Amino acid sequence: MRVGIVGVSGYTGLELIKLILTHPTFKLTYLATTTGDNMVESIHPALQGVITMAIDKASPDDIKVHCDVVFLALPHKASMGFAKKLWESDVKVIDLSADYRLLQETYEKHYCLHEDAPNAHKGIYGLIEYYRDDIKSAKLVASPGCYPTATLLGILPFIPYIDTNAPLFIDAKSGVSGAGKNCTETTHFVSINDNIFAYNPLKHRHAPEIAEKIADIHKVDINVHFVPHLVPMTRGELVSVYATLKSDIDPLEVLKNHYANEPFVRIREKPVDTKSVSGTHFCDIFAAREGNALFVSSSIDNLLRGASSQALAAANIMCGLDESAGLPKLAYVP
Repeated sequence: MRVGIVGVSGYTGLELIKLILTHPTFKLTYLATTTGDNMVESIHPALQGVITMAIDKASPDDIKVHCDVVFLALPHKASMGFAKKLWESDVKVIDLSADYRLLQETYEKHYCLHEDAPNAHKGIYGLIEYYRDDIKSAKLVASPGCYPTATLLGILPFIPYIDTNAPLFIDAKSGVSGAGKNCTETTHFVSINDNIFAYNPLKHRHAPEIAEKIADIHKVDINVHFVPHLVPMTRGELVSVYATLKSDIDPLEVLKNHYANEPFVRIREKPVDTKSVSGTHFCDIFAAREGNALFVSSSIDNLLRGASSQALAAANIMCGLDESAGLPKLAYVP
């Protein structure tokens, strides 16, 4: 099947190239950026000797000609500009931006005006374990980002057992690659090296996304307090969630039963770490309780399970392939 990637210059674009090059069915036929006019091995020197391919200037018309499936690895707002022109085509779209993840009113409150309002609600949320059946027939999958993925996979099994009148507190830590390829004041080496800090505490726009998906899956509203942190490592993400139980449960048994048939969710008997999932599609989860206090911790590779490999899993399902095709399982250890 012919596959294109729009936005290949970033980290998630690079990860998608690496995944598709070893995929048993997908074949790269189209690489593009918003500017074009380059070779992929020039933008990503690590690909020299691996692939030689021109990067075009992104065009919806070219996507329709060259692709059966396209990944939009673009920032929010930029992505919808392409997606809105592909709805009437036969191309299956996996969007890695936030443009189709949320209800229109939620999106516009936290991002910008939606340029594709008639279709803003039509994207299927790409959290595989919870929307798998819907993804099978999807035209466009809105692939979740790293923070909502790790948080939701960790806390969703416990929503029936917690006091939803009590707030949900989320402490999240991510490697610097999650901030994107462009350097900023906070991602500059002298700022992040030997340092750790919170950003947008209690105001981050992933909080309403997490709350919205909990409501969609469990039909309950819960007050989500989300605080992300940047840590001095390249990749990896660790999320800790704190909630108040209303039921007498064994947290590990809840997790094991809930994810018994999910091969890419691993339940750990001890607190999770980021190194064990780095370079893989796995999400590792641990949970414990003390009285009515619940602690849930999950770890993922922010560039893979939090972005590119999750998007690939969605594409596999959309195309009727084995969901696990091309998904990485071997961690970057030691």
